[in-house]
Amino acid sequence: MENFDAANNIQDLQYFGEFGGVNPSISDSSTYTFLSAKTMFDTFEGKTEGCYLYSRHSTPSNLYLSQALAQMEGTESANVTASGMGAITSTLFQLCKAGDHIISSRTIYGGTYAFMKNFLHDYNIKTSFVDITDLSAVENAITENTKVLFCETVSNPLLEIADLFELAKLAKKHNLQLVVDNTFSPLSISPQILGADITIHSLTKFINGSSDAVAGVVCASAQFINDLKDVNSGACMLLGPTLDSFRAASILKNLRTLHIRMKKHSENAQYLAEQFENDGLAVKYPGLKSHKQHELFKSMMNPEYGFGGLLTLDVQTMKRANELMELMQKENLGYLAVSLGFYKTLFSCSGSSTSSEIPEAEQKEMGLSEGLIRMSIGLDHDIKRTYGKMKWCMQQVGILS
Repeated sequence: MENFDAANNIQDLQYFGEFGGVNPSISDSSTYTFLSAKTMFDTFEGKTEGCYLYSRHSTPSNLYLSQALAQMEGTESANVTASGMGAITSTLFQLCKAGDHIISSRTIYGGTYAFMKNFLHDYNIKTSFVDITDLSAVENAITENTKVLFCETVSNPLLEIADLFELAKLAKKHNLQLVVDNTFSPLSISPQILGADITIHSLTKFINGSSDAVAGVVCASAQFINDLKDVNSGACMLLGPTLDSFRAASILKNLRTLHIRMKKHSENAQYLAEQFENDGLAVKYPGLKSHKQHELFKSMMNPEYGFGGLLTLDVQTMKRANELMELMQKENLGYLAVSLGFYKTLFSCSGSSTSSEIPEAEQKEMGLSEGLIRMSIGLDHDIKRTYGKMKWCMQQVGILS
């Protein structure tokens, strides 16, 4: 893989605050002044640089964060949004019009699935959901109206790995845009380097890391980002998924420690996955050699950041899953909560929470068990102690003897 140091790219950015502060000043304005009427007109027409028009278009704070994320993903530009879904919906509306077609992985975040299947359908934009690990199925689904190939690097919640090398080749062969949601694997995988056209993140998760903000980002070419912000036809400008400047500044500060946090998330998840597997539990984690796409992940990854902080544990029934999660929360091993990337472990039963928008029949078809627990492993200092307490909880509810 090309030599690419995402963490150093972020660290090398330098911003001074308005009065020389080590953090850039937060822009607390919704609108901006111009020294001449002509400059205002030129800014509306997209013919100026370094001028700010209106906070729905951009702000200095949002621009700082966008630049840092573009550096992280190795793209020319980026644009932050008020949520991960704001990034996804704006991107798809920018790329597709009535009559167009999208090919998507069948295992994706439930909100993305619902947007594609239900919402876009009403705009005559149709989506085919396929097994993204079956490249022949992906290619066979392509039609003359297909515009976008969409996947998650690591799928939610089944942790299937998209072969970004080969998907990029398919996209280029058929003149499609490969859009990759990289939320589960920041730093570990760099989709742009592997051939993706557009990389999306929910910043809410690992990148922010403190579960106190909702945000998203689109990382792409300068042309595409300019198109997104165009005052006449830009989906981000006209749909208005604007990130608050204070939140942008907060996320930028947290981004600076992402490389440290991702290493610890991965280290802890790897240890727990190995122990659970040794105990005979049905655990899935890309870092395990038993994972079907372990070698694929290795071929794409930036090794120092590991295999990510997500693992799944299948305890077969929702009743057993709920009993285990409630006991682990009682024992202060984490929180029964959706989302991921927090310093504490978060766990939820995916079929009845973050994937509940996917019909039950389709959940079964893709192999999503009602007893599947998705765990976002936290930054526990003593992971061996954590494992011991988790094992005790499993024994109490009858999952382990």
